Amino acid sequence: MTAAPSEGPVSAAVSGPDALATSQASALAIVGRMAPASPASAEMLALLSGPLGQAIETAATFADNHLAASTQRAYARDWRAFVAWCRTQAVNAAILPVHPVLVAAYLASLVPALGKSGLRARLAAIAHHHHQNGHLWSTRHPAISATLQGILKQHGKPIRPSAALTSTEIRQLLGSCGEDLAGVRDRALFLTGFAGALRRSELVAIDREHLTFREVGLSIHIPRSKRDQEGQGADITIPWMRGEDTCPVKAVERFLKRAGITHGPVFRGVTAWGTLENRLTTDGVRKILLRRAALAGLTVDPRERLSPHGLRAGFITEAYLAAAPDEQVMAHTRQKDLSTLRGYRRRAKITGENPARLLDL
Repeated sequence: MTAAPSEGPVSAAVSGPDALATSQASALAIVGRMAPASPASAEMLALLSGPLGQAIETAATFADNHLAASTQRAYARDWRAFVAWCRTQAVNAAILPVHPVLVAAYLASLVPALGKSGLRARLAAIAHHHHQNGHLWSTRHPAISATLQGILKQHGKPIRPSAALTSTEIRQLLGSCGEDLAGVRDRALFLTGFAGALRRSELVAIDREHLTFREVGLSIHIPRSKRDQEGQGADITIPWMRGEDTCPVKAVERFLKRAGITHGPVFRGVTAWGTLENRLTTDGVRKILLRRAALAGLTVDPRERLSPHGLRAGFITEAYLAAAPDEQVMAHTRQKDLSTLRGYRRRAKITGENPARLLDL
């Protein structure tokens, strides 16, 4: 069943039998988009022109919003890339469902430009487009899964984890932050991301209204994050610290005062003339980190990569080096699964309990 654009169950411009037909067609299209494998029964079809039609439309609105805006943009971008490739092959990608063999050929064309995560992202975008248009399409088709496995076996790129940026690297980054507005902002950005173990999406989403300065430190309300798609929210506290130039709370307080920010986004772009712009993007945080690292001469192991996630990874690693218990780390980082933290704990154990430290050298 192919979906039609979502419309209200009853059009204000149509009445009588035409209104009933329009209402049923609209609601039926929504049912097909939400549950392509479960077509509406005759009984449901008879009820679609009434309150049930409105209820279905409301449910569809919630269903459409189950993905974060950034994820929706990524899916749209990757689908456009697939459509462009299909055009070079004289294939019309608008005709759904797309044959799995065609998708397998598309994956093969991406070798060796993309690694495992990139290939899976392209697949997810293709599947999402099908589902949005009422097609029960799976990435698990043998033609697709076998091709993907073969690609990864022969051309799979090793995963390069984010380098953990601990206090040592943070201090090095801070050394590149001057006293201009951008420098004051970047100092607050790095220290808040590190001490708060924040994801970059959480960092850029902070509004002035989310911050509360208390006697114990700075409380940050996080309305929504990667692992909190239901929007339950969370609150973390960053304590006051001894260092005048390394205390996250002091850095944020100083930046807010210097920038004159009393409401709205905290971390914003800054022009070369020191003028505040709009809210930073997640990619903006990445570019700031790379620029400051270059100025500071900060490099990481070639097997790792420098990315904003290193702020969060650095906090977790350093917390384990200081023998922090799992429950404390999980509470601060808002992790719900201990298995996610095992890699950080293993890295910290290798560093902190290396037997070579016992050598008398």
